[in-house]
Amino acid sequence: MSYLLAHPLRIAALTGAHLALVAAALACALAIALPLGLLLARRERASRAVLALLGAIYTIPSLALLALLVEALGLGPAPIFVALVAYAQFVLVRNVITAIRTVDPAQRDAARGMGMSPLQQIARIEVPLAMPIMLGGVRIAAVAMVALATLGGYVGAGGLGSLIFMGFTLHHADEIIAGSIAVCSLAIAIDVVLRLAERTVRAN
Repeated sequence: MSYLLAHPLRIAALTGAHLALVAAALACALAIALPLGLLLARRERASRAVLALLGAIYTIPSLALLALLVEALGLGPAPIFVALVAYAQFVLVRNVITAIRTVDPAQRDAARGMGMSPLQQIARIEVPLAMPIMLGGVRIAAVAMVALATLGGYVGAGGLGSLIFMGFTLHHADEIIAGSIAVCSLAIAIDVVLRLAERTVRAN
């Protein structure tokens, strides 16, 4: 705790770097998961196969996957970025599929009756109605990514993980505690913000 109080600017800088990594990886993961989930929501057999594959990736131990990615991509932010995007797919894709399938079929029929194209139905009817459930999945994925991103310190990607791993290397408990508290605080803050967004969308 003493390190946290004595080095607030360093903690703030590392927290900012950690948040930037998570935000970029989450944006990339969503860019993949959203269209994939929308496509699979209408294909039961294909969705089962893809989710099984993504589930298998999700169960790979994080250090093992990171080691393989370091071999392929080298040290730096690239390995942990790819790992974050890969691990997020199972949660996000499954959530998008579930959210789209919960949309009332009567809403789709009404949209077709109004002459909307399939893309218009998705953009104007299905996604807005499914958004609260989708945001719930984004919240879960984001919080998990904050924790997983600490491994970035192990491969030279910066962020709060670098402080924690430095503490382990130098046997400085204060640095480990400070980094852990900062990671937990960041995860809680993201969870609160996304919960509020989820409630706002539900209310509207």
